[in-house]
Amino acid sequence: MRAFVVLYIFLFTHLSQAASSSPSASHSKRSHSLLSRELSSRAPAPFVASAWYSSWHSNDFPLSAVSWSKYTSLTYALATTTKDVHTIGLTASDKQLLPQFVQACKKNGVRAILSIGGWGGSRYFSTAVATAANRDAFAKAVMGVVSQYQLDGIEFDWEYPGLQGIGCNKVSKTDTANFLLFLQTLRLQTGAKNLIISAAVTPKPFAGPDGNPVSDVSVFAEALNYITIMNYENWGPWSPLVGPNSALDDSCAPSQLQRGSAKSAVKAWTAAGMPAKQIVLGVAAYGHSYFVTQSNAYNASHQIHPYVPFDKSKQPTGDKWDSTPVGVDACGHKNVRGGLFDFWGLIDAGFLNADGTAASGINYDFDTCSQTPFVYNPKTEVMVSYDDAHSFAAKGEYIKTAGLLGFGMWEAGGDSHDILLDSIRSALDNVISVRVD
Repeated sequence: MRAFVVLYIFLFTHLSQAASSSPSASHSKRSHSLLSRELSSRAPAPFVASAWYSSWHSNDFPLSAVSWSKYTSLTYALATTTKDVHTIGLTASDKQLLPQFVQACKKNGVRAILSIGGWGGSRYFSTAVATAANRDAFAKAVMGVVSQYQLDGIEFDWEYPGLQGIGCNKVSKTDTANFLLFLQTLRLQTGAKNLIISAAVTPKPFAGPDGNPVSDVSVFAEALNYITIMNYENWGPWSPLVGPNSALDDSCAPSQLQRGSAKSAVKAWTAAGMPAKQIVLGVAAYGHSYFVTQSNAYNASHQIHPYVPFDKSKQPTGDKWDSTPVGVDACGHKNVRGGLFDFWGLIDAGFLNADGTAASGINYDFDTCSQTPFVYNPKTEVMVSYDDAHSFAAKGEYIKTAGLLGFGMWEAGGDSHDILLDSIRSALDNVISVRVD
């Protein structure tokens, strides 16, 4: 353990004088110096108004349905890591759709970014960055995809460095340190100087050798254009109570109910050295559903309230994009429905009207602490925690006042008639017009 800690501290300082005495350290120091000069010569990043485009939903939400003029970039989801460090995983359908995606982006003046990883695609990140030889091969594989598809950027959605994600990922205590070395290697590749390189991250900084968040990520800020904090899944069917899926704030909630929020996530990352101007806030165009009996759903005033018990054995079925129960996941575990409702799915299911307001017969409550709406159907006893125009506007205001770089919505196809997108953009319009080049 001590060896891992020493290695980690070494990598997260600016290479001490003692370390520079070895040839390998001297080479690393020269590379780091070159990288710093290259990054400092780049123009400041423009504002980011982005969303992920899920390839597996392209039949229902084709590229022609994207409101291109409202985005500065769009991120294609997803490529995956593979056992072969020289290969980035793309399905046959991805190889057909990705060129169309890039062409549509370029036609509309939108930056085309490819995301690598995700919940089911992060199994081999650890081995891909574990050694210098693997890092070099993986960097060349990434640049090969960039060149082949004429991409403007790459996002690394590693779930999660140093921690287990789906259940069968390769994991090492040095994942975070190796990820940094890989990013530095990637930056030095031919053609990578002006490439947008970002990372989708959890609300807490990357894990160190002991599994706890590291205290210093400032060197990552030099290698990455920005990070996107995935501020969702704070509460879900795995939680002990119903709660806000994507809270803006939870500092006003009782301590036992503080499970993460946009504000606490930004505080954690900036305290660790990531500048606010390099942080994009991930926002959710979907919500989680729960089976809640009427006796638990209402308070004494017969109003629904957020933190209530639910029956985990009666997980509701979400909309048609909800996970199918057929088959197994990447680890061989049986797939189960997650009870997810996209924003449009809440309209289809009768929870909301076409304009996004609560439908007749549906109880609605807005938790002002977390800035989260909840709807409840007393007939089916299904409660959903989600985001609406009101909560998206609040997040837009926060992005503006906190000086963040922008927003990234999961996912573009989850909205309905741009109700959410228009709301967050409206809160940011004066910022967007000034900062987008």
